Amino acid sequence: MAQTKFLLQEKDMPQVWYNIQPDLPVPLPPVLHPGTGQPVTPADMEAIFPMSLIMQEFSPERHIPIPEELLEIYKIWRPTPLYRAHRLEKALQTPAKIFYKLEDVSPAGSHKPNTALAQAYYNKKAGIKRISTETGAGQWGSSLAMACKFFDIECKVYMVKVSYNMKPYRRVMMETWGASVVPSPSPDTKIGREILERDPECPGSLGIAISEAVEDAVTHPGTKYALGSVLNHVLLHQTIIGQEAKKQMAMADCYPDIVIGCVGGGSNFGGIALPFVEDKLNGTHKDTRIMAVEPASCPSLTKGLDAYDFGDEAGMTPIMKMFTLGHQFMPPPVHAGGLRYHGMSPLLSHLSRLNLIEATAVNQIETFEAGIQFAQTEGFISAPETNHAIRATIDEALKCRETGEAKTILFCHSGHGHVDMASYDLYLRGKLSNYEYPADLVKEAQKGLPKVSA
Repeated sequence: MAQTKFLLQEKDMPQVWYNIQPDLPVPLPPVLHPGTGQPVTPADMEAIFPMSLIMQEFSPERHIPIPEELLEIYKIWRPTPLYRAHRLEKALQTPAKIFYKLEDVSPAGSHKPNTALAQAYYNKKAGIKRISTETGAGQWGSSLAMACKFFDIECKVYMVKVSYNMKPYRRVMMETWGASVVPSPSPDTKIGREILERDPECPGSLGIAISEAVEDAVTHPGTKYALGSVLNHVLLHQTIIGQEAKKQMAMADCYPDIVIGCVGGGSNFGGIALPFVEDKLNGTHKDTRIMAVEPASCPSLTKGLDAYDFGDEAGMTPIMKMFTLGHQFMPPPVHAGGLRYHGMSPLLSHLSRLNLIEATAVNQIETFEAGIQFAQTEGFISAPETNHAIRATIDEALKCRETGEAKTILFCHSGHGHVDMASYDLYLRGKLSNYEYPADLVKEAQKGLPKVSA
């Protein structure tokens, strides 16, 4: 019988995170201070992050050891399984081999605890008593809520209002783990009150929620801010995914021709992709295609400007060089809430600039079609975000059917859809629609890009 699951033992779990920065052929553009426009220093970031995470953000070390206390907690669900999608392959009548790394076996149901626990750990070591954060779909917020409870840290979550209303059970998950959750924009912050005064019906955005969480952190003693995507140290923590996947692909006696992940800010895609980008850079597998799949309604990599921009609505965060739709861009309320971010990770933007990764955008209805097909063949009901990766995987497998090429495809199954059933219900009842790229609104939002001399 053909093998379906490829399982590592706990002793095989990676002991280090992989930092790609020392291997980059061109260094990352500098991160700029929002006030001075000059390159930030570690001291500039101490108001919102503990120094240990700041040092990881700029580390020149290729490998950073995972603390033993953290490895013990990871063992609750790691190593995660790698699956061969035999039933999907058969349904597609494709010669392609399809593998998926199942990250939704974590207690929070997604890949996000890989960094949530790491960030909570380092904050605890720094003596921090409280963490503020934002969340879109709720995968990050629920993961950080769990991590903060494990390390006895208070957690405040600003959840994008449209997701707060669409995904009530994500809020309940966060509250079950002890977090305080409010819809963003909220009356709890100055920026939130200002936005509500201008637009009481504002659906919110990740940029607004980030502004609120950062304001919360700098105005409450003993509080730091945590981000679930975009930043270098976040992607660093997620590389445990790709490192495990490489070992498991070797068990299957395969190496992927194509690596795929959905992408909003970049955390799960970076986690699966960066260890394979390493192989492109060192020449061992230079022809591997690495695909980032984003929503057509929020296409920062495929249609954004390559420019310096703020990471938040209010312009409180450092200014980063990234593909951006403009920090004032208000995304449409598609159901993949974790992908509704105006900008792309500076690191992934840089890899795109260097043609080490490629990007594609897909529409909402087509992603749910793919998710349904995956559920009806493989059995797993996937998060709306994950369905983007499934859509691209199916499309690539169908191309193989046309050409007869037996390519090997690996994708990251970043989260389950068990608390997203309202979205599936709308799809099944024909009540979902696609959102076209609002070029005029994005062009308007991009007028607000900061002026920098770098």
